[in-house]
Amino acid sequence: MKQYTKTIGLSGAMYTKSFDKIKHHKNKVRELNEATVAKAFLEGDATIQVIFEETGDTFIIDAFSSDESIKKYLGKAFIK
Repeated sequence: MKQYTKTIGLSGAMYTKSFDKIKHHKNKVRELNEATVAKAFLEGDATIQVIFEETGDTFIIDAFSSDESIKKYLGKAFIK
């Protein structure tokens, strides 16, 4: 299962994915396009952690979440 992070701040939203590296190196964090994340999410192979920078609130959205919460936090592109 793939794990993505959506960070929502004052300047906008950004999707990232963390890649695990060898134990003595840091993990790599890469920024991704929304279409790439939406494709994996619609296949049912992904979970997305939504983080609000201002408040620190965190939500985890997956394929089994309600359509209302998916549309609210991720957008229309993530609904089948």
